[in-house]
Amino acid sequence: MSDCIFCKIAAGELPSEMVYQDERVVAFKDIRPVAPVHILIIPRKHIPDLTAITEEDAELIGHLHLVAVKVARELGLADRGFRLVNNCKQEGGQVIYHLHYHLLGGRQLRNLC
Repeated sequence: MSDCIFCKIAAGELPSEMVYQDERVVAFKDIRPVAPVHILIIPRKHIPDLTAITEEDAELIGHLHLVAVKVARELGLADRGFRLVNNCKQEGGQVIYHLHYHLLGGRQLRNLC
């Protein structure tokens, strides 16, 4: 989508501090971190939100999760722990309508449930 900020970041049209990228997924530092480590992990393919994934996206979603673990390991979070969050639609707190996950860590995170 031409007006999607995450599509523009994935295409290299907007600056970001990348921590990982391949042909399907990019990961970059959030500009408004809520934890010492706050990475956004997105597919290059524009998918508006989690409810828009299809069977065709199953491999991509699996790859995205493998990337999350790889990045967590590289940033020293894998042994201590981290949180992987997806906010879906308005009531779920989604702000940018391009599927993305927040990888959070670097401190003790409060329990949500």
